Amino acid sequence: MWISSGLEKILYIAIAGAAGTLARYGIGMLFERDAVAGVPWGVFIANMFGALLFGMIWGASEERGWINENMRVVALVGFLGAFTTFSTFAFDNVQMARASEWWWFATNIVLTNFGGLVAVFLGFRLARLGG
Repeated sequence: MWISSGLEKILYIAIAGAAGTLARYGIGMLFERDAVAGVPWGVFIANMFGALLFGMIWGASEERGWINENMRVVALVGFLGAFTTFSTFAFDNVQMARASEWWWFATNIVLTNFGGLVAVFLGFRLARLGG
């Protein structure tokens, strides 16, 4: 095992998180929002690429045994956690679908998307009340 302590693991996750944040920022700079009719292509590309990486890392770890659990945690929680949380959302939904948990699958998709939109709207409204 290449990580000897809990503190060392946290350090690796933090470093991977910093790299994920910088990668996300870089993609955002490459695909600026107003490039095509205001579509946030950087966010879309980061989310799709992050979901692809999540599936590849999970598969290489679980299905093939190519990546050990420590490296998987650093990559998924650290790097991809900072790069995009959408990949985790997508993975959780795939796991529910694979388990035929269709009610939870649909509920999670609807509540997360609708709830996120409502939460952002409420956040804007609350910020206006304070000013």
